[in-house]
Amino acid sequence: MTDMHGRTALVTGAGNGLGRVLAQQFADCGAAVVIADIDADAGEATANAIRENGGKALFIHADVALEETSRELVAAALSTYGRLDFAINNAAIEGEVLPLAEQTAEQFNRVIAIDLAGVFFGLKHQLPAIVNSGGGAIVNVASIAGLRGHPGLAPYVAAKHGVVGLTRVAAIEYGAQGVRVNALCPGGIRTPQLERYLDAAPALRASLIDGNPLRRFGEPEEMAKAAFWLCSDAASYINGHALVVDGGKIISDA
Repeated sequence: MTDMHGRTALVTGAGNGLGRVLAQQFADCGAAVVIADIDADAGEATANAIRENGGKALFIHADVALEETSRELVAAALSTYGRLDFAINNAAIEGEVLPLAEQTAEQFNRVIAIDLAGVFFGLKHQLPAIVNSGGGAIVNVASIAGLRGHPGLAPYVAAKHGVVGLTRVAAIEYGAQGVRVNALCPGGIRTPQLERYLDAAPALRASLIDGNPLRRFGEPEEMAKAAFWLCSDAASYINGHALVVDGGKIISDA
């Protein structure tokens, strides 16, 4: 297990699903964790679970669509723990499942504000702090929808393509300063977000499983291991990469 004592990680959307598992994994390896989520009860529950297990965790109620939020999160990491070494930009929403021409401007703007602008704001404030701490790593949680189209999710697909683009630019610009930036591109993960999506399109549940070579959804723990690995020294020469973790779904649809 990677030793991260004396280091600090920031995880957005850490109240449940992938974010929560990742926050716990960083803490289990000794890192102090700044937990951000718009759901105060869920975020505080993650922080409490870490502290009850002997770890260090600070919860901050956060709306990543606001730039001031990203500034405050980084400032909190520095003032509380003295440094920032890792960041996981995970907070996102899926939006409404509708054909593109039926999506409203409000629906589109909301998804872009959280899923894309939220990552931009995060990177803008995280990168200088990590450079000042001597280097580290950032993982932006995108999706296989960031590498291909998906009917009914035009705003989400646009946002996640943008996340992959931001990841590549940041990797080029900050690699020489000791910060690696990569994107995680999960397929279907068994999370509340996926359940909400499938509730809106129930016929897709069986087809998504049947269309996956492993015949199942991924688990948050499997995605967390991949994202954590991207932050670890084991991935020290990986930069600007969009890592697909989807059980083979994207290649089976090719």
